[in-house]
Amino acid sequence: MPCTFADMAVTKLTIEEFLPLAQQFPVFDVRSPGEFIHAHIPGAFTLPLFTDEERKVVGTAYKQESKERAVKIGLKYFGTKMVNMVEEAETIVNNFNTSAAGDPGLSRTVLVHCWRGGMRSAGVAWLLDLYGFKVYTLAGGYKAYRNWVLKQFEKTYPISILGGYTGSGKTEVLKEMAEKGAAVIDLEGLAHHKGSAFGALGLPPQPSQEQFENLLVKELWNLSRANSGVIWMEDESQRIGDVNIPTVFFKQMREKKVYFLDIAFDERLDFIIANYGRFEKEKLVNAVIRIKKRLGGLETKIAVNALIEDDIRLCFAVLLKYYDRYYNKGLLRRENPDVLVCTIPCNTVDAAANAASVTRLAI
Repeated sequence: MPCTFADMAVTKLTIEEFLPLAQQFPVFDVRSPGEFIHAHIPGAFTLPLFTDEERKVVGTAYKQESKERAVKIGLKYFGTKMVNMVEEAETIVNNFNTSAAGDPGLSRTVLVHCWRGGMRSAGVAWLLDLYGFKVYTLAGGYKAYRNWVLKQFEKTYPISILGGYTGSGKTEVLKEMAEKGAAVIDLEGLAHHKGSAFGALGLPPQPSQEQFENLLVKELWNLSRANSGVIWMEDESQRIGDVNIPTVFFKQMREKKVYFLDIAFDERLDFIIANYGRFEKEKLVNAVIRIKKRLGGLETKIAVNALIEDDIRLCFAVLLKYYDRYYNKGLLRRENPDVLVCTIPCNTVDAAANAASVTRLAI
């Protein structure tokens, strides 16, 4: 007998039910490529039912004509893609099972979602169920996931902050701590930006604001589920390149204790030169010019001229003094800096030694 929608063994899950399974099985995002690129559930695979242009045509028909007309147009697009979609899904599932240890008996399980949990996910779920996959869909789709993400920022987390002026090697210290078992969220890593005028150099393009939030919540959720205790983060401005730490969560970060690495200016200057001095002169000049308004006309002129004359040390010394002033204002802008800031004297930018110092003091 032919399979009908009534015969489908597809189960709709709430977001709370969906996310734990998403840690075990592949998630297929069947929205259009443009929607996926803008933002998606971290770790999901794109399996678009429609191209961006096809989605536009179907949506226009739905709004201007009727649901029935939109469905007919959609089915024409869908019909020509069924075989390719099944084959692509099968390849992803096989690769997923190869790379992740799991119960072979559950290897045909997949999760599917679209924007609102409507026709697109229902259509693809029907196809994959017909082919023999065990299919779960997300009630409310990606929209339900985004609502859940935003609510996570309102929760209270056991955060400790690692502070220090620019060039203190805070990211490297956090990596050392993570290797020793500490729970760490690398905000700059998630943002693909190191927070300064030179922060984008050598890094991939930044995620969208929405995707940055998705990535941050994934880290928070995973660490909270693991009951990992204190979660360490770097002391950041709210803005990291082109993305922002959500205001409600940033406010919480500003209320947490800061373990401040106190390292001499020249030590930090050497560290900055070693990390950024290798980049092309043109990129460095452009980075300086981008902060001209905040840096000031005279300091900008000195820094740019120093670069042109190959005096890297003078250029970065000017910039480091600016960032020290800028960071100090942010540090003292907390409501109780005398109580929240714990200074840790450090002899040099030594990630292992400084990580050990922070760990001893924080116990």
